[in-house]
Amino acid sequence: MPSSDVTLYFSYNCKMNILVTGANGFLGQHLSVFLANNGFQVIAVSRGERKMPEKKNIIFCDIELTNVSKLKTVFSSFKPAVVVHTAAMSKPDECHANKALCLLNNVEVTRQLLLLAAEHAAHFIYVSTDFIFGENGPHTEDAEANPLNFYGESKWMAEQIVKSSGLSYNIIRPVFIYGKVLTGMRPSFLHWVKQNLEQGKQIKVVTDQLRTPTYVEDICKGMYTIINKQLQGIYHLAGKDLLSPFQMALTVADILKLDASLIEPVTADTFPETVVRAKRSGLQIEKAIVELSYAPVSFAEGVALTFSSDLVTTSVR
Repeated sequence: MPSSDVTLYFSYNCKMNILVTGANGFLGQHLSVFLANNGFQVIAVSRGERKMPEKKNIIFCDIELTNVSKLKTVFSSFKPAVVVHTAAMSKPDECHANKALCLLNNVEVTRQLLLLAAEHAAHFIYVSTDFIFGENGPHTEDAEANPLNFYGESKWMAEQIVKSSGLSYNIIRPVFIYGKVLTGMRPSFLHWVKQNLEQGKQIKVVTDQLRTPTYVEDICKGMYTIINKQLQGIYHLAGKDLLSPFQMALTVADILKLDASLIEPVTADTFPETVVRAKRSGLQIEKAIVELSYAPVSFAEGVALTFSSDLVTTSVR
């Protein structure tokens, strides 16, 4: 665990301390780097070895979030002003197969983090999901929740705990996050498409599921604005294009000049699943556009940025 001297150094040299959970994950890594690039001290909390690049404004803590004593030590050492909870058990099939573990990771961990945040009067930002809704998307922030699977149910339960915590809070709902794959990350759907088409392999991609895929840096910019403006409430930080995975795959082929004829359109029935997923999901983003000046890139622009040669970590200052 970092020494008090390190804590003192960072406290005097950065805007504020922000604790990010799930820091080894896709959004967690991108967000930690983005916030550090914009002057914040980031306390990056995740289990396992550090995957993100070394930066002077990021302190990494290898912690299992169910370990309450270690979490208490981190909160006491760094006294974060903001907690961004991105960590979750996020695979719907795994949540369905092990509901007790899902509740532990997605609900009870959130409850414990809220208690610790309350002790330090920290603002709490909870990253939820469009899976709390059912069909007939894209959905607004105040649309009726109707989760179709246990993963969505667990995230909805956690949202209710956040709302009733008495803390200042935000609930952020993204959709199908994509972007550059950093060191140690698993390849995304877009990278799977690219790899197979480059190898001349035919792939089957569904046409009858619609979502609003979100470029990861747009989410980072949105949360940066929320933190700076000290806003509260629920915001949808998603993309502006309603697309099927098939349309996404065609866009990857077009941007990268790969053979789109290798992409075979199929329906979701081609891949029988235990877990129910919405056919027409996605999120509306008008509130974020008005209140945050949220300006997400188009999906085509996001794909181009995802596969550009250099990592884009834009400063908003």
